[in-house]
Amino acid sequence: MFHVNPEPGAEIHHVDPFAVPAGQRSPARRLRGRLAAPVTLWTAPGPAGLTVSSTLVAEGEPDRLLGLIDAESDLWAAVEAAGRFAVAPLGPPHRQLADRFAGLFPSPGGLFATGAWTETEYGPVPADAAGWAGCRLDTAREYGWALLVEATIECIDLTREGDPLLHYRGRYHELT
Repeated sequence: MFHVNPEPGAEIHHVDPFAVPAGQRSPARRLRGRLAAPVTLWTAPGPAGLTVSSTLVAEGEPDRLLGLIDAESDLWAAVEAAGRFAVAPLGPPHRQLADRFAGLFPSPGGLFATGAWTETEYGPVPADAAGWAGCRLDTAREYGWALLVEATIECIDLTREGDPLLHYRGRYHELT
């Protein structure tokens, strides 16, 4: 992000004007930043969507999915109303898509206005995603500053292969 210093003769600086100064950052947030996380897109009928990097799949009978999302997001309102949602792992070509659904990149015409989408009963998924899971909402509760969502995985589509997009220390990374 670029910050323009309004003083005459000032230069452009490569700093985030909203960043918390290093000495004031939460140790827990700093620890979380040092844990590489997969970047996923959660969508629901409506449609609504949100980029989520705190997603965990628990194998079992039945298979389950857990995630932390923003309780005030449009996605949560849509998930709560529909009782179901889709989760798609994103890959390196999806950086701009991830930023758009995280609210960091403009989305004229709406979040779903660009790109190719596959409609599912759980919500739209990117047509080029390396698979997706259709989930039924089981429970949700406040957990820290987020909402812990627990769901049952009802269907999985893994028809495509693809490398993951990872989030680490505030930036996207690829496996190399």
